[in-house]
Amino acid sequence: MEIPEVPVRAITEAVVNSLCHRDYESPEANEIAVYKDRIEIYNPGLFPENMKPEDYLKGNEPSRPRNMVMAGILYYSKDIEKWGSGLKRISEDCEENGVKVDFSFSKTGYRVVFYRNNVGGEKFGEKNQRLLRLIENNKYISIPMMAKSVGLTTRAIEKNLAKLKVKGLVKRIGGAKGGHWKVIKK
Repeated sequence: MEIPEVPVRAITEAVVNSLCHRDYESPEANEIAVYKDRIEIYNPGLFPENMKPEDYLKGNEPSRPRNMVMAGILYYSKDIEKWGSGLKRISEDCEENGVKVDFSFSKTGYRVVFYRNNVGGEKFGEKNQRLLRLIENNKYISIPMMAKSVGLTTRAIEKNLAKLKVKGLVKRIGGAKGGHWKVIKK
């Protein structure tokens, strides 16, 4: 099972927001840029006056789309789930999956930045995130099954599980036979 580095739902939401809230009179284009350490989604158009991303992260502010026709199309096609909840949903999905995300605006537009978990050129968090998701989906999963799913040796899985245990993210309930794994939510 392939587990994406950045939650697909969060990326999709950022792209949909980018299209819904862009300034269609601007000659600038929407941009999606993929770098070694981050993914950026930019849309031209100012953030609503007197508002900050944090106001929308609370989920209490109404949406203010620039183009109601585009917003209507995206809503009726179910690409928008609920008005004014996109940033909150992006933030929650990223937090749930251990992905850092930043929301920022400038004089010309708005940017969502998803930080990739790269350390020394290797995706440090990706395999551990896969392990956690495998355990969440099947608390009785064996180390050999994890190794096969993630593409590591059983020894590497044992090392990664030991690190996850030290970080307090996972624990073993019971013994090797008949026991199970538990992911600790923080």
